[in-house]
Amino acid sequence: MSKFAYVSVLLGCILGTAWLEVFLRTKVYRRAIRLVLTILPVLVVFSVWDAYAIAQGHWTFDDRYITGITTIANIPLDEILFFIIIPICTILSFEAVRSARNWEAGDEQAR
Repeated sequence: MSKFAYVSVLLGCILGTAWLEVFLRTKVYRRAIRLVLTILPVLVVFSVWDAYAIAQGHWTFDDRYITGITTIANIPLDEILFFIIIPICTILSFEAVRSARNWEAGDEQAR
């Protein structure tokens, strides 16, 4: 396997959902501040969790499948990207369903 296997899967995820922004007009990327405020807690909480688990030896990452670039607290860059990309894909999917079904989530402007 490639050292870019993890990143390749993440790239596939983001490309697989990116079209939703264009064709279903989800407006996820246009609301950048909202997106950052949504992803930031996920990134912080799970990065701390990962750092703790790595430091305690609870889990490791297979060097055959990751880039080998590590960030703070020995967390692989690939894992940090996971905490950013997967929530984006989830939000895009959620907003696409809302758009297609004309569902409200409760945060819409008063009409």
